[in-house]
Amino acid sequence: MTRDNSVQTPGNRLTEKTVMTPTAAPRRTILLLLTALSVLPVNIYLPALPNIAITFQADFALVNLSIAGYAIINAVTEIIAGAMSDRYGRRPVALIAVSIFIVASIGCALAPNIGVFLLFCVMQASIAACFCVALVVIKETAGDRQAANRIGHAAMGWAIAPMLGPSFGGVLDEAFGWRAIFVALALLGAAILAISMRELKETAGHASRSRGNYFASYRQLLSSSRFWTYTLCMACSTGTLYIFLGGASLAVGSFGGSSAKLGFFMGMVPAGFILGSYIAARLAGKSLGTTLVIARLSTCMGLLLGLILSISGVTHVLAFFGPCMFIGIGNGLTFPAANLGVMSVRADLAGTAAGLAAAMSIAGGALIASIAGLFLREAGAIPTLFAMLLTSASLALSAALFAAFIDAPHREPAESGSGIN
Repeated sequence: MTRDNSVQTPGNRLTEKTVMTPTAAPRRTILLLLTALSVLPVNIYLPALPNIAITFQADFALVNLSIAGYAIINAVTEIIAGAMSDRYGRRPVALIAVSIFIVASIGCALAPNIGVFLLFCVMQASIAACFCVALVVIKETAGDRQAANRIGHAAMGWAIAPMLGPSFGGVLDEAFGWRAIFVALALLGAAILAISMRELKETAGHASRSRGNYFASYRQLLSSSRFWTYTLCMACSTGTLYIFLGGASLAVGSFGGSSAKLGFFMGMVPAGFILGSYIAARLAGKSLGTTLVIARLSTCMGLLLGLILSISGVTHVLAFFGPCMFIGIGNGLTFPAANLGVMSVRADLAGTAAGLAAAMSIAGGALIASIAGLFLREAGAIPTLFAMLLTSASLALSAALFAAFIDAPHREPAESGSGIN
């Protein structure tokens, strides 16, 4: 792998000024909405899955395939959409993605059978394109200090949508039936499309757009040690979250209490993500590698405390969820820095890098969670769960340390005003 002398932002510092004059930035609201919409669909109809199965007289496991299919197409969409946005521009990719999403949502609402429903559910994953487009638009319309702040705000929407989505979907299902959920998604998509057509301007200059072969672009990124370190840090951080989501259900049986109470404590992790995203904006003066090290250290320290408490026999609910909140805080800190890092490897391939890194993070996180699941078969095995969480978080910390090491040779030239081309 190369040492990435072609990196466009010397030293990868969040305080640097971009070489190119930023395009007028769109309002934060539209970027937050695009980011939130990219993760809302798969969460909002979860409470309605049993009723959907009853309507179509289908096995629940078959209906549940819509989630797996959505996740797969989501990852593929990230890869393709990122590269297309580099070649054809950010605005058309976002508008087409939202348009397909609207049609797919209407198709779900009107589906006459389970086959048609699953097809349109998978088509809804086209909205994932808006995730990488929003990140790249932020990168291209702001200096690196402002970009960290704006990505942090966008990340808040990315965290809030999964928190509120299931509750909103459950209310719609109970009041009007499950089809109302998809009608609401179509209306929301139409509103965002209208706002995007007015607010979202093209940020990729015609001269800077990638004209190379798609596979050559992927090869260039995958040969970059910087791209790998940031992506692996995100993948292991995502894996830590996935382990928690999969293992928490086994652990909570030890605490008792109502499902509403446990649901409240489960919300501590996304609340931590929002807090971490806010803190990330305050650390804008730090290098990307340093920010990642701080983020991953905070997660490891919190999980180490949880492991010690669990081994000591402390079984209070806060002794479990309190340390797990640092998963959210660490990931909220990691998100802006790591994404800025991958998009800074090659300025002309920012969209490709964002999409490829997102897909690799999802796949890597799922793989890590699957491996951890082999050790989490016993209900109430809280020490084992914390050990798995700490292992994944430690791998993310190792990647963050390597990212800081790679950045080190660039810091002094950046500070003295000389750059690396």
